[in-house]
This record gives sequence, structure tokens and C-alpha cells, in this order.
Amino acid sequence: MGAAFRDRQAAGAVLADRLRLYAGRSGTVVLGLARGGVPVAAEVAARLGAPLDVLVVRKLGVPWAPEVAFGALGPHGVRVLNDDIASRLEPGQIAEVTRAEEAERARREARFRRDRPPLDLAGHTVIIVDDGLATGATARAAVVVARRLGAERVVLAVPVGSTQACEEIAAVVDDLVCPLCLADFGSVSRYYHDFHQVTDGEVGAVLAAAGWADRASRMPPGIAPRGSQ
Repeated sequence: MGAAFRDRQAAGAVLADRLRLYAGRSGTVVLGLARGGVPVAAEVAARLGAPLDVLVVRKLGVPWAPEVAFGALGPHGVRVLNDDIASRLEPGQIAEVTRAEEAERARREARFRRDRPPLDLAGHTVIIVDDGLATGATARAAVVVARRLGAERVVLAVPVGSTQACEEIAAVVDDLVCPLCLADFGSVSRYYHDFHQVTDGEVGAVLAAAGWADRASRMPPGIAPRGSQ
């Protein structure tokens, strides 16, 4: 099939339409997975009238094929492994990749969150948003983080995903919203006309546009103000 979405913002608009039942609900927060999920999440948050926050999760890639995930890392020491793939690696290889990716995860966490307090999701409905679901490794790590931080309900929302990953992640979330679940998946990029690599600067700009720069201090700990249309 051809590209389904013009760009990440357009994909976010499609997701927001599927998430209308969460619009205006008190206690709902939208988490964008950095980096590619943040522009999608910003559109969702703005259209639902929900606060936007960011979650930094890093994929753990096979050393000789980094695009193949054997797991993922999140804050608070969360590590999720895909045993089918991780079992083929030596412990030293896993440790080396984990060290490198944790350093990068911590760098991005410091840059994106800056002086904001840590996430506090206790009692919240959390909508985790990414730009696609290939293996599901990063999404599973994000779900573990949200549960560990006290989320009452966890929703995963992605514009497109592989059938296998959708089936696996559906078993660990309270709700999965994915307009396109496909068996012949390929890669996330094939479903977008514009799938450029999102930069740190772009994430910062999206968060600033959502009001982080000037209104964050007036929000409850760990929750950013809603974006404006």
C-alpha cells in the first residue's frame, strides 16, 4: 500500500479522532515517546484538550543490525527484553548496547525535561503515543514505566503497527488504538509521505509550543499544560 499519512501531525489528527471518548476527561495525560512520537502526541493532546508530556524510551538494537530490537530501556531502571532475540546475543553484547543506550536516554531525558519534576502518573489515564509500532519493544517499556509510576489506565495509540506487535501489546494495555494494523508491515516509514528524523530541536520546539516554556510551573508535578490550536 502507499503512504497513509502526510506527516506525523496528520497521523496525530487521525488518532485524535479515534480517541474522542477521552476528550475533556479530567486526569488524562498524553505522553509522546521521544523523539518521533512527540509531534504525533502534540496533535493528539491539542485536539483532546489534554496535557502533554514526554517519555524517553530507547530501543536496544542488535549490534550488527541496530534496526532490529532485542529490547528497550525507560526511566527508573526499566528494561524490557525480547527473549527470542536477546537469547541469541552474548551477555557482554547486551551489556555494551545497554550502557550506550542508557547514556543516550539519560542525555535526552535531561535535555527534554530540563528542570521539570519527574513524571507522576498516579491515578491518571495515560495515553502513550508513538509514530508507529514495529516490534513493540519501546511501547512495552513505556507501558511498564507508566504502570510503575502509578497510572490507573494505560492506552497505547499509534497510527500504524504490525499485526503481531499489536496483538502482543494489546495484552498489556487497557486500550489499544491503531487505525492500521497490518500483517505485511515492513517499516513505519513506508506509511508516511514525510518521515524525516525528528531532532532534539524539533522536540524542544513542539514542547515549547505546547506551553512548557512559560506555563509549566503552574501545573501539577510532572504534567505539562495542554497545547493550543
